[in-house]
Amino acid sequence: MTCKVAVLGAGKMGEALLGGLVRSGRPAPALGVTCRRKARAAEIEARHGVAPMGNAEAAAWADVLVLAVKPQDMGALLAEIAPAIAPGTLLISVAAGLTTAFFEERVPAGVAVVRAMPNTAVLVDEGMTVLSGGSHASQQQVEQAAELFRGVGHTLTVPESQQDAATALSGSGPAYFYFLVEAMTDAGVLLGLPRDKAHELAVRSSVGASVMLRDCGTHPVELRAAVTSPAGTTISAVRELERHGVRAALMAALEAARDRSGELATSYA
Repeated sequence: MTCKVAVLGAGKMGEALLGGLVRSGRPAPALGVTCRRKARAAEIEARHGVAPMGNAEAAAWADVLVLAVKPQDMGALLAEIAPAIAPGTLLISVAAGLTTAFFEERVPAGVAVVRAMPNTAVLVDEGMTVLSGGSHASQQQVEQAAELFRGVGHTLTVPESQQDAATALSGSGPAYFYFLVEAMTDAGVLLGLPRDKAHELAVRSSVGASVMLRDCGTHPVELRAAVTSPAGTTISAVRELERHGVRAALMAALEAARDRSGELATSYA
């Protein structure tokens, strides 16, 4: 029998996950989705062929529930759907910062909880999702959750104690690259390039470097060294990056993101 999966919340992340499930070959009758607005529900159904339903209806119907609402909305959603969730249901949360214990305290006994932190690259099927099982989730159930996210990229399983760090590095990670490309584009303009050309050069450099990191199997230090000729332009740039503490700033930024992820858990407890 086909496993029934419902995505509760059809924002960007929820829709990306739903689209990945459709593209991976799951039949539309085995998929469900919930939306707050009727117009959004109609849009989702037209785009993906999945009929929308209510939250409680989805909770009673599905074998797997993917909760894709914002952390501040999660408590109210759980209060609404908890009475309808059957023991044996697998519940997957993509809400940043919220621990598996947060959910286990609010759902019936026997419901397995998996915490997942995808990043926005799931929108182009290149996402990275980090997963952790709760106290009632078996290894098989964590793998079941991971399989859902492989439709939109790659997965990694870590102990939940490492989730906040993974959120800082991977969940927020795309934003750091966008920031860098934005800064490189501005630098190109400063140096006299038209903005559109500066943007293209920055983006293409970023994409090419990312593909090399992924496909070459070479450590980034070695890749950087290969571009850094003696007394050349690159080493002059690297010296300025080190002089201005870019490496330390990145470390501090990730520490701040990790700490904020931990704060979210207490904010909505």
